[in-house]
Amino acid sequence: MVKIGLFYGTQTGNTQTAAELIQKEFGGDSVVDLYDISAANADDFKQYEYLIIGCPTWNIGELQSDWEGFYDQLDSINFSGKKVAYFGAGDQIGYADNFQDAMGILEEKIASLGGKTVGYWPTDGYEHSESKAVKNGRFVGLAIDEDNQSDLTDTRIKTWVAQLKQEFGV
Repeated sequence: MVKIGLFYGTQTGNTQTAAELIQKEFGGDSVVDLYDISAANADDFKQYEYLIIGCPTWNIGELQSDWEGFYDQLDSINFSGKKVAYFGAGDQIGYADNFQDAMGILEEKIASLGGKTVGYWPTDGYEHSESKAVKNGRFVGLAIDEDNQSDLTDTRIKTWVAQLKQEFGV
């Protein structure tokens, strides 16, 4: 079976919890390997054809600190031919002007390095004014808001993983 590499950074634990829920929804650790980006290296990405990248937006539109520290290492990874899905945690009410910016920052960088973005997610049901993660009217990945819509997280993850299974072909 094809394995999926899921790389996440977390500040408060929300993104790690989402990563674990995504792994479980895919079928567990026999399908998805989890990597905390603080302990990962560029070589860890090589073995996967399918990647999932998780990052919360921190402060005002910034990458989570571990992703910020890893960001320049992305240049040394060959993403050509890899399908890459994204998810992020953020606060659409408190930070409506930069909701999910970190997801957009990482998607832009990885796409420029050859990664094929999959897993686009509708903006319907969210209340925000600006986001670097919105392209052509959709988020570049799954937008999670544990601060304001935690009751929707499980359903959103189930729906998104079902979509990714088709897009990854697994």
